[in-house]
Amino acid sequence: MTVQKVGVVGCGLMGHGIAQVAAQAGCQVTVLEADAGALEKGLGRINKSLGKLVQKEKISQADADKAFGHITGTGEVKDLADCDLVVEAIVENLDVKNALFKDLGALCKAETIFASNTSSFPVSEMGAASGRPERMVGLHFFNPVQLMKLVEVVRTPATSDEVFAEAKAFGEACGKVPVAASDTPGFVVNRLLVPYLAEAIRMVERGDSTPADVDAGMTLGCGYPMGPFTLLDYVGLDTTMFILEGWVEKYPNESLFEVPALLRQKVQEGKLGRKTGEGFFKWEGDKRA
Repeated sequence: MTVQKVGVVGCGLMGHGIAQVAAQAGCQVTVLEADAGALEKGLGRINKSLGKLVQKEKISQADADKAFGHITGTGEVKDLADCDLVVEAIVENLDVKNALFKDLGALCKAETIFASNTSSFPVSEMGAASGRPERMVGLHFFNPVQLMKLVEVVRTPATSDEVFAEAKAFGEACGKVPVAASDTPGFVVNRLLVPYLAEAIRMVERGDSTPADVDAGMTLGCGYPMGPFTLLDYVGLDTTMFILEGWVEKYPNESLFEVPALLRQKVQEGKLGRKTGEGFFKWEGDKRA
């Protein structure tokens, strides 16, 4: 792997985890976060996460200190200019992402690989915005990044063989299992998962079953670690609706992407799941009430 210096844009839920695993892989990491408070909070999360790994005897204190020492925070995009790889982990808004990659394309060295952690948007559009489509990939990590073993490596029609191989090697260095995916809606995991979640909601809309019974059916009958409604509440109902709406706009003839009326109703009522204390279930912190 030739990637030695990594830029991570965003130090939120996903960004701080990506920064941590890259630092643990031995890379020098520069984390860009426009909001100073968010940057401080994200770096604090990384320090706390490394501390938990030490407590569980997964890593030594020396290794934790070394990894954290590899991370530098910044509020200036210019500090990413000499990175070998820049991974974007900001808000799921394509216009905002495209604007970022346009700036990075004008700033970074010619060898820089660009990657997006998007779970739903076309990677090729961001590559076009950067002006370097052959150096663009998707690197879709899963939450929590520090624990989940999977990373989807998304190849667009323009992605070069060299860049795709480097992206896979980076994923492996971060301790992940990279799976190859084409630049299609939802890639591998969400292409199957999101329509499954939507169909679960339609079952309840039709009166076929209840959220609790559907969850029991999928956990006990299929061995899933959590049912679709618990997962919906955990991910955020607004997030699921946002993904479906984007797919409907781009692929209007695909019936599997239709947004269930009950999902819209929940979002309009502000019942977004775990983060608001109520979605399909009521929540007390991270646990169902």
